[in-house]
Amino acid sequence: MAQKELDPVYRNARREAIVILGVYVAALIYTVTYCYIFGYDRDVATITTYWGIPDWVCWGIFLPWTICSIITAWFVLFFMKDDDLDHDPWDDQPNSTHPSRMTSSDEHESDAG
Repeated sequence: MAQKELDPVYRNARREAIVILGVYVAALIYTVTYCYIFGYDRDVATITTYWGIPDWVCWGIFLPWTICSIITAWFVLFFMKDDDLDHDPWDDQPNSTHPSRMTSSDEHESDAG
């Protein structure tokens, strides 16, 4: 039995979701692990600060946040595809009552009727 080919819109959406989920999981694992290792059970004398912010916050939160922002910009500018969503099924019906095609007189008739 031949496998049915997936819709290109679905295939692209699934591919994009996998990438987003992968980046999210990687950032989550890195952040939680780094902050746990370097943020807890440390001698206060070993904590350095950058502009008053502890080093583990800079490297465990700000760095992944910055990297995720850069990845997001790359993702939306170069990776995402603009898919054609075909035509609107309401276009095939000449006398449709689709809300975007109703005139003010149609609205009054539908309210009265």
